[in-house]
Amino acid sequence: MNHKHPIEPHVTPEHWAGESAPATPQKRAVVLLSGGLDSATAAAWAGREGYALTALSIDYGQRHRVELHCAQAVATAFGISDHMILSVDLAAFGKSALVDTAMPVPKCRSVAQMGSGIPSTYVPARNTIFLSLALALAEAREADAIVLGVNAIDYSGYPDCRPEFLTAFAQVARLATKAGIEGKTVEILAPLVTLTKAEIIRLGLTLGVDYAITTSCYDPAADGRPCGSCDACVLRAAGFAAVGVLDPHIHPGRSCIQPA
Repeated sequence: MNHKHPIEPHVTPEHWAGESAPATPQKRAVVLLSGGLDSATAAAWAGREGYALTALSIDYGQRHRVELHCAQAVATAFGISDHMILSVDLAAFGKSALVDTAMPVPKCRSVAQMGSGIPSTYVPARNTIFLSLALALAEAREADAIVLGVNAIDYSGYPDCRPEFLTAFAQVARLATKAGIEGKTVEILAPLVTLTKAEIIRLGLTLGVDYAITTSCYDPAADGRPCGSCDACVLRAAGFAAVGVLDPHIHPGRSCIQPA
């Protein structure tokens, strides 16, 4: 693979596959940090690549707000001092089980069922909104890249987790910003996009990610415990099972949420 000629517009296959290309210590990246397994792994990957990190987490009215506590824990564990939690009320729009508690979260679905159609947990244009906010922050911080943990293999049918979407947004970043017009394009780096959940977990373990402080559940209990049966829980469990290690987040006595 030729690392000198990235595929336009600045989203490269080596980043999608998680292959490393050394970054200078001076480079900065904005990482979209949800508090989940994937975003924590992507942040660890970016740190290994030599990026100084700014973290952006979004409080969008999600029913699983426990993930914001986990995002704070992950940022602290990685030594990310520049961590912004931004409130954007997507619950006001509704139309998603993740922001409308009157809509049930799908449970006990097979992987085949997850891959057929777009589920009710899809939040309209969420990743487009999140990337737009990350792009604004990246330009304000004069960052070189945005890092996100989207995944197109075990992705539960979300259209905004696909490489085609990332390529299109990279074009937006180039055309719609002062930095892009002046030739300093913000790269969109998605190191996990072609990895399975098991491959993501293996990568994270080699990078020292403490998955006990992450959460994946769409419908957790009040104390943050995962439901164990939503799509995110099923995919996470299958990933840890394939790797052959215990998921530390569900181990007795361990949680990203500390007692009040």
